[in-house]
Parts: sequence; structure tokens; C-alpha cells
Amino acid sequence: MKSGIQLAEYPFTPRFMEMNRQRLAYLDEGEGPVVVMLHGNPSWSYLYRNVVQRLRGSYRCIVPDHLGCGFSAKPQEANYSLAMHIDNLEALLQGLGIERCALILHDWGGAIGMGWAARHPTQVAAIVACNTAAFASKRMPRRIAMCRRPLFGPLALRGLNAFARAAIFMAVGKKMRPEVAQGFLAPYDSWQNRIALLRFVQDIPMDTEHPSWPALAAIEAGLPQFSTTPMLLCWGGADFCFDRHFYEEWQRRFPQAEAHYFAEAGHYLFEDALEEIAPLISRFLGRHLQEAA
Repeated sequence: MKSGIQLAEYPFTPRFMEMNRQRLAYLDEGEGPVVVMLHGNPSWSYLYRNVVQRLRGSYRCIVPDHLGCGFSAKPQEANYSLAMHIDNLEALLQGLGIERCALILHDWGGAIGMGWAARHPTQVAAIVACNTAAFASKRMPRRIAMCRRPLFGPLALRGLNAFARAAIFMAVGKKMRPEVAQGFLAPYDSWQNRIALLRFVQDIPMDTEHPSWPALAAIEAGLPQFSTTPMLLCWGGADFCFDRHFYEEWQRRFPQAEAHYFAEAGHYLFEDALEEIAPLISRFLGRHLQEAA
């Protein structure tokens, strides 16, 4: 996807950093205390477009496109493992000279962001977790499990773009406007450009034999470091994947968290409940990031 393309509600020009001979795209908007926003699969930095516009007047908003997503390179031979994504985030934030930040996490952004946080706990000022996980779980919806099947998965996700196309209907409670749906789909317009969508699904570690299990186990082991870190939970209750079980698990592990549950919002909760969630995030960051700065 070319950086000059016009997308609805996305008035940003991505920046790029070279790492391991691949270009990683990211947004760097505004000035002030740093807020790092991390997306999941099958979205990209477009997920946070309206959050960035609300916050960039007071904060420096850094929003990477994970390798294979958005404006980032989509190499066919990369391993697209959890550890690789954490390494890329670490290299990006180090390259930008980020010494302290708040994290906003969604979907795979939870594991990737908390993987980085576990390596750099003193650099984490606050955490906003939204429909995500950073710990092992035996729960996997059948529709996602089917996408891991050797023949069906590549055909459906790379050939038909079924995962990303389904998300524009199934990940929201409110009907998505056509131009916004096109924004979510724009980076994933060919077999080659959908490589990460498949690899993310394949990389979900469900047992100890999975190659990414050690990375996830290390992340989970590091979670107690954040038992006193300011945390905000914003949860879409109509999410078929990260359902109420995950919301309650975050609450169990982090009883200090301020928690808000939006029963009608889907997985892409910023599409369904932005007007309710944005002020919560703004007030939370004002208390725990602006004051600290």
C-alpha cells in the first residue's frame, strides 16, 4: 500500500524505520508525554485514527503498523512470530528515543505490548487494555480455529481475504460505513499482502509445543510487575473472541484497574463506542501521564 493513498478519517502521513532490511511504518503525531498504541489482527494503525486525533493535541502518539500490516513491508519469508513483533517494537521505541510511555493495547497488541513492557517495566507509565490478552488461554472460537487448518486457512485468509472481510461486519455492533470498511481492508488487497493475517492466526500459542509458547509464557510471568501500574480497561462486550471471560481475567490479575464494560460494542470497540471511550482515556492519561510528566 502506497503512503500517498487517501483513506477516510486518516489524515496522516506514515513515517518509516528500517529494521532487518524491512520497512516498519508508524505514525508519530503530536507533542508531549508519549502514548504508544498497538493494534492486532486483521487491523492496522487505522484502528486508532480517531483516538490519535483526539489525543495528539496533548500527547505524542506513536502507532506502529506491525510487520506485514498497514503501510509496513510484507515480506513473504519472515517468521511473523510473537517474539519478532516484540523485537520490532523494542527496536522502534529505542530508535525513537522513547524513555517512558503509556500503552494502549488491542487484540494482539496486548501480547506484543506487554512483551515489550516486561522487558522495560520502568518505562511503562500507564496501560489501557481493550479486548485483548497477554496470558495463555484455552479459549479459541471455532471460526478462528478453522482458519488455522493447513489448506482452508491459506485459501480463506490469503485467497479470499475472509478474515479481514468478516471483521468489518463481525467485529462491530454498529454497521460500518463503506468508506471506513475500505480503510480497514486497504492494506490487504492481494495474496502477498495478506501474509501477516494468516501468520498471526497460525501463531496463536494454544499449547506448550507451539513455537511462540515460551514468548507468551515469559509475558505472563512478567505481568505481576504491573500490579501497581495505573490501568484502564475498556471492553466491548459483544466481542465473540475476547469475551467477558478475558475482561474478568484482566480484572482478577489487576484489581487496581479502572474498568468499563460496553455491552453493545464489538471487538473494534473504537468504532462502536468512541464517544464514550475517548473521554475515559483522556481523563486517565491526564491523571497518570500528564501529572507524572
